[in-house]
Amino acid sequence: MKKLALAVSAAVLCSSAATAFAQSTAEAPAAAPAAAAAEPASPHTFTANVSLVSDYRYRGLSQTNRRPAIQGGFDYAHESGFYIGNWNSSISWISDADSSVSAPIEMDFYGGYKNTFKVNELEFNYDVGVLQYFYPGGYTSTRPYTTELYAGIGYGPVFLKFSQALTNLFGIADSKYSNYVDLSVNYPLNVWDLTLNAHVGYQTVQHVSGASYLDWKLGLTKDLGKGFSLALAYIGTNAKDSFYTNSHNHNVGNNTAWASLTKTF
Repeated sequence: MKKLALAVSAAVLCSSAATAFAQSTAEAPAAAPAAAAAEPASPHTFTANVSLVSDYRYRGLSQTNRRPAIQGGFDYAHESGFYIGNWNSSISWISDADSSVSAPIEMDFYGGYKNTFKVNELEFNYDVGVLQYFYPGGYTSTRPYTTELYAGIGYGPVFLKFSQALTNLFGIADSKYSNYVDLSVNYPLNVWDLTLNAHVGYQTVQHVSGASYLDWKLGLTKDLGKGFSLALAYIGTNAKDSFYTNSHNHNVGNNTAWASLTKTF
C-alpha cells in the first residue's frame, strides 16, 4: 500500500533469412521469404524497485525516527489483472518504542486484482486485495504483525482507497477492525516530466482514545529517465503528542519536508 511501482514488459523479435544459391543458367535472384511475424507479448510482467528516502513516512508517521531509509520490492502481474508482490524497508519504530526488541525490517506481502470498467464511456479503474505487514525480529512483547483488506476505485488521476484491518493494528491492543481512508491525486503537469502528487488520509484506530488522526501530503515527482525518478513533498499530520511521541521525545507525526530517489527495473 505503500507502495510506489512501474511495469516493464518486452516482446522478443525473431527473423530468418533464406540462403540464395547460384543457378547454372542466367536467372533473376530468388526472393527472400518475408520476415517472421513478431511473437505475441508475454502475459506476465515482472518488475522491481529500490528507493532511498529521507524518512520512511507511513500514513504520515515516521517509521525511522526522522532518519533515512532504504526500501525495495518485487512485483508480478498477469495481464488478466491478478498480481502479487513484496515490499521491504528499514525501520526503527518498534525498537524506538521498546528498546528490548530488535526488529529493523518491515516486510510487506500482498496480492490482489486490478482492472478497469466503463460507465457511459467514462473509464474507471479499481483494485482489491489483501496486505500482510511482517516484522521479523526478537520480541519480548506483542508482535505488531497486521493484516489488512483493501479496495479502491479511481477515475483519471484521482484514486480513493479504503483499508480495513482484520487484526489489531500494529500491535495496539483492542484495535481490531481499525481502518484507513486514502484519497490521492497524481496529475501529470506536462512540463519538465513533472507529476503533481496530493494526498489526504484518515486513520481510525478503534477503541483507543487519541490515536485516530488525519494526514496529508503535497509534492512533485520528476521523471529523470532510464527508470529513475526524484520526488519532493511536504508531509504532515494532526497526530497527538499524547499517543505518538516516541522514546526519543519526538512526535512521529510532526510535519516535515521529504525526498526520495527511486529506480525501477
